Amino acid sequence: MKLYFHPMSGNSRRVLLVAAHLDVPLERVMVDLPKGEQRATSHLGRNPNGLVPVLDDDGFLLWESRAIMQYLVELTPGQTLLPTEARGRADVSRWLFWCSAHMAPACTILVQENFVKALTGRGPPDPAEVSRGEALFAKYARLLDEHLRGKTWVSQERLTLADFSLAAGFALAGPARLPLGDFPNVRAWLGRVQELEAWKRTAPTLPLPARG
Repeated sequence: MKLYFHPMSGNSRRVLLVAAHLDVPLERVMVDLPKGEQRATSHLGRNPNGLVPVLDDDGFLLWESRAIMQYLVELTPGQTLLPTEARGRADVSRWLFWCSAHMAPACTILVQENFVKALTGRGPPDPAEVSRGEALFAKYARLLDEHLRGKTWVSQERLTLADFSLAAGFALAGPARLPLGDFPNVRAWLGRVQELEAWKRTAPTLPLPARG
């Protein structure tokens, strides 16, 4: 299977985390986002949204990171990242959808303003956008922090797709200046994820910001 990805993409990182944890071999094909390769006709043929990641499994093209995560799990006998019984599966799916709709977009605003702009030479952060991102981040991080009180993992009292989906959104917490200081349970949980071998094996090398 081929994975079209970018190493700085949190959406790509979600898939890489699952593949690394399950030892699913993937041929990585980088799509250079700063150069606009995601808008090339060849890539739009794989994903009309012009985004990464995209999985190519012998001609079956699948986009949307959480759908790819679930697909890799379905291909892996004996996996434990997604429950097989209805309620457990629904609970993990609940957090995948919540991450997609709320937590990840809040992180993305700050990633774009505090990291991507500097990386690509697009000027300083927009204070209004930073303020909006910080407010959204605080709203949803507080919910997650309260949920994690007394828990080791997000769902099912074990590592699941919910943990990998959410943690990928925090992967650039440092350069994006995500305001995690008020959320000790999130920080402790994220520390546990970062100790996993899958996290260490998929960590990208952060590039230097553009000058000028």
